[in-house]
Amino acid sequence: MRKLLMSLLMAGSLIGASVGTALAQDASAPAAASAPASNATAASAPDTASPVSANTAMSSSAEAASAAPAASGAEAAPAAPTAPFSVDSSKISSGDTAWMLTSTALVLFMTVPGLALFYAGMVRKKNVLATVMQSFAICCLVTIIWTVVGYSLAFTPGSSFLGGFSRVFLHGMDYIKGDKATTLTVSHLASTIPESVYFVYQMTFAIITPALITGAFADRMKFSAMLVFMTLWSLIVYSPIAHMVWEPTGWLASAGVLDFAGGTVVHINAGIAGLVCCLVLGKRVGYGREVMAPHNLVLSLIGASMLWVGWFGFNAGSAVAADGRAGFAMMTTQIATAFAAFGWMFAEWIAKGKPSVLGIISGAVAGLVAITPASGFVGVTGAIVIGIVAGVACFWSATWLKHKFNYDDSLDAFGVHGVGGIIGALLTGVFAVKDIGGFDGSVLLQAKGVLVTLVYSGVVSFILLKVIDMVMGLRVTEEQEREGLDVTLHGEHVE
Repeated sequence: MRKLLMSLLMAGSLIGASVGTALAQDASAPAAASAPASNATAASAPDTASPVSANTAMSSSAEAASAAPAASGAEAAPAAPTAPFSVDSSKISSGDTAWMLTSTALVLFMTVPGLALFYAGMVRKKNVLATVMQSFAICCLVTIIWTVVGYSLAFTPGSSFLGGFSRVFLHGMDYIKGDKATTLTVSHLASTIPESVYFVYQMTFAIITPALITGAFADRMKFSAMLVFMTLWSLIVYSPIAHMVWEPTGWLASAGVLDFAGGTVVHINAGIAGLVCCLVLGKRVGYGREVMAPHNLVLSLIGASMLWVGWFGFNAGSAVAADGRAGFAMMTTQIATAFAAFGWMFAEWIAKGKPSVLGIISGAVAGLVAITPASGFVGVTGAIVIGIVAGVACFWSATWLKHKFNYDDSLDAFGVHGVGGIIGALLTGVFAVKDIGGFDGSVLLQAKGVLVTLVYSGVVSFILLKVIDMVMGLRVTEEQEREGLDVTLHGEHVE
């Protein structure tokens, strides 16, 4: 079965690449915009700036460009910034900065402790410390990678597929306090907050994405191999996809693919990588024969609750401004999550006769995942439909689909994040409201973004895993797995 699924994945890669090429040539795709809003426009009207997504920035640029010749005899508007630049501190919005500092803390809170506890409660007692260790270590690891080169590759100008090296080791990111004036750098994607804040905010996204993958291979991967894989994956997979989707000159951004806060960059990306990981590693020892029930669902419920709270920084923070759009994104996030939680709960109630704690919290996470790409583009109706569909569909994927194809996605990283992200991305194309986000939705364009992410992340993840397996091995021994990773990998255990 594993060989069959891997063959299907490779075949899908070839088909997806062909479809992606065809879609890229689709004459109906919107024209690429050259840059975000100009310095003056962005500084004076911060609520016109895009969320993490570059889409609204491109819209603002287009509006500015069209407005320039409207006034006869007026001087041409200054060229829009296409790279980080320096401003006087008076151009910084204290309100936007305060909100983004808060959002940054909220998104970091999602990984440590939120995701760490959510995953830890679902594994067996002998693997609890190993599970929380993965999330905590990834937080440290990605902070280093992002500082050295990851941020530069994702969020500076370069090609359509990858950024440049102008911010390696954060070179050029300045804060200069003078006697009469203070200057500092800002990102061209967030010109009303210090670039340092934008850097750390984006770092929290880069941290949680690989941490999500660990749920797919829980209980069986070497800690050393995990560190190597996450290092390479962050550089070769995450940064390029973030650049393609969120940098205005990126291939998918310029094509018009909408992703407000990470449906493709975070969830589909992590979900498909998680599926590939569990296929390459194989099933846990005793899977399907031994009881592998969660050891402490109280931990998982606390973790899911932390994820829910932190997700407001994830989605509402992606407005990169303390404005009405952030408020609207917060509202749609809450609505979709509640509907998804009840969607999963009632689906499980009907199928199994009882609603479970694990079910309702999994449904809530599925709703958070699905509304992520849509939160800044859809209204209440869209949020409700996305929530219900995500809750029911992710229940189906975590139960029937997984058992049908007999793969061991330990904590349903693909079933929730992969499937939920795909649903959210596609339904963004259905329910996007131009008056809210500035764009009409296109299912075709959203499908292009989904396909590119699935193919690129899936294939590169497979190659990385195979190379690491040949060099150092991926999986712990059967004896280590039976004894538990807490003791065998870390020399510790929970009483």
